Amino acid sequence: MTTAGPPEETLSIGEAAARIGLSVHTLRFYEREGLLVGPVERTAGGRRRYTTVDIDWLSICVKLRESGMPLTELRRFAELVRQGPGNEAGRLQLLDAHQRRVEAQIAALEECRSVIAGKVRVYAEHVAHGRARGLWDPTAKHDGPREA
Repeated sequence: MTTAGPPEETLSIGEAAARIGLSVHTLRFYEREGLLVGPVERTAGGRRRYTTVDIDWLSICVKLRESGMPLTELRRFAELVRQGPGNEAGRLQLLDAHQRRVEAQIAALEECRSVIAGKVRVYAEHVAHGRARGLWDPTAKHDGPREA
């Protein structure tokens, strides 16, 4: 005789939102936008109940959005996942294109960080040696090159 395991834990919309790190409003928005891979279960009273699968999927969606994936692409990705096996090449193409965009953004941010780190070194050196007065003062008269 086989016995069924304990029922899967479900979470209210507030609990699910807290677990994922979203507001309840944003979680409802994700649902309205068709970003979930399955229908959200409801209690007899009509209250939403989210499963572990919902939470795991929404966590992926949040990371994709945080990394700049447009809603249209996220919707398309969710649609492909809902369709089930057989469209992995399409999913890969979507994620690969997004990964390339994210890597380009990271490279651009690395350049920005490098410039900022250089400015921090210059200002830290000037402040440490008491030479900070007049740094990049556009109103000051300078004979030589100015340091920004």
